[in-house]
Amino acid sequence: MAALGPASPGPRYTVAEVFMADVAYVSNIHIERIKGPLRVARLPGEAQPVYFSVHSEIAKHYGLDMSRFGESHAATIDYVIAGLGG
Repeated sequence: MAALGPASPGPRYTVAEVFMADVAYVSNIHIERIKGPLRVARLPGEAQPVYFSVHSEIAKHYGLDMSRFGESHAATIDYVIAGLGG
């Protein structure tokens, strides 16, 4: 095995005072769990509540029986991906 040289001290950082900007927006969201993974969210800008839960691909991954949950809805990860632009 080859010998390694002396350990590098690594990058050096200077600690400086950091200021944060004023808060630009606070999202007021209400989320309520209905049953199992089914949740309803009331979001700003949406006239109707948004339902999210699990769908067949997510249920299969976690070994869940979809018949226990009734209708399927997009999962939270689907909303995250859609919000990030796909």
